[in-house]
Amino acid sequence: MQAEQQHFRGTGASHAAAIFDAEGELLAFGEDIGRHNALDKAIGKLLLADQLARGRAAVLSGRCSFEMALKAARAGLPVVAGVSAPTHLAVELAAEVGMTLVGFVREQTLTVYVDGGRIADLRPAK
Repeated sequence: MQAEQQHFRGTGASHAAAIFDAEGELLAFGEDIGRHNALDKAIGKLLLADQLARGRAAVLSGRCSFEMALKAARAGLPVVAGVSAPTHLAVELAAEVGMTLVGFVREQTLTVYVDGGRIADLRPAK
């Protein structure tokens, strides 16, 4: 996702959202000053291309709020990951709908808030 963030590289002031398929292929990318708009752009690209059903995971450059988790759920995205902690309401929604919700994603670590039955094997942090 970082490789796609042209505006962020130039300004340091934008958010991004990427949607990936089950094999980890980037399907759609959105970048905007607003994190909600970035996710809307990524979902919209897939919707317009009639490819939304291929989406399996959304990765966010910021925190996952209730509204963003709801957008992902309505789009049929079973996994949402962000670089910050999700809000309490996002965690509750993810648990209610069976979504996998992950935060604090870094190169070698992440925090699972709700696994939704999708996380098969994680090594514990050292």
